[in-house]
Amino acid sequence: MKIDLTDTTSARINAGLIDARRAIGTPAVGMVLTLVIVTDEGSAYDALKSAHEASREHPSRILVVIKRPGRSPRERAGARLDAEVVVGAEAGTGETVVLRMHGELANHSESVVLPLLLPDAPVVCWWPDQAPDKPGADPLGRLAQRRITDASSAEDPVGSIEVRAGSYLPGDTDLAWTRITPWRSMLAAALDQKHSAITSASVEGEAYNASTELLALWLADRLGVEVERKVSDGPGITAVRLFTTAGDICLDRSDGRLAELSVPGQPDRHVALKRRETAELIAEELRRLDPDDIYRATVQFGVKHLISTARDNKGATDGSPTAAARATPSAAKKAASGGKAATSK
Repeated sequence: MKIDLTDTTSARINAGLIDARRAIGTPAVGMVLTLVIVTDEGSAYDALKSAHEASREHPSRILVVIKRPGRSPRERAGARLDAEVVVGAEAGTGETVVLRMHGELANHSESVVLPLLLPDAPVVCWWPDQAPDKPGADPLGRLAQRRITDASSAEDPVGSIEVRAGSYLPGDTDLAWTRITPWRSMLAAALDQKHSAITSASVEGEAYNASTELLALWLADRLGVEVERKVSDGPGITAVRLFTTAGDICLDRSDGRLAELSVPGQPDRHVALKRRETAELIAEELRRLDPDDIYRATVQFGVKHLISTARDNKGATDGSPTAAARATPSAAKKAASGGKAATSK
């Protein structure tokens, strides 16, 4: 069921939600959180589609905030709130409210969103596109226990990591980090099977790819070894090699779907490692609402060094290794000792 409300208020929207639930015969709600999506008109459809798919696992009240401040003084002065209330099959397993804020109201979106939050339920705020430099300080971000950004959608993906590290607050995370969860799990499992000293590592992936840079940072931080960043044609991350005293551990994925895992002393085997859709990434992030300390440590590890080397690699597509593209523990410590917090993403 869909209800269109023009020039409305938060109180009327709440009343519309109650009326819609009664009309379809479901007065009781079993939603576990409120997901606030801050986006523009062009990206709202895709973001809402992903949120609806994720709501099958996490029934949610989804609030889509679309700001239209206007360009002229007259447009900015004409503050108005339009809303679409959707309940039932079209809203996934929860309910959806699309909020279009016109004029000066766009600068005070938190005043509209606050009365619409589910009582006594966690709040998650997601910016599918351009996110504020400090999500935790944003008026909507302050309402949320979890704040999700996506460095890969930024104009400067690796530079966005740098911004995230400098503004990190508990509860911040990024979908570029979520994308490497299967890689981290697979590599950790491979190391559990082969106990030998690791001397160095290399990560291959598209030039200036935020997830590839984060994976290299994570390995350098966790293993305490030099990690070489190699540029490939993609898609995304294509291979990780861990050089050990017993031989090389290699996880190679050239087609974006199926990877080959090689471990010394064991037969090579194929593992599913497909590139995941946004809905899967959002569903993963909604499974845990506590601070992600590993993400924080990764984005703040050796970032200044990695940012400069990633920019050196920008535009390189021949797949050849670049000696400058290395993230090392010593570089990270040197950067940290400069008195400024290392930043990235």
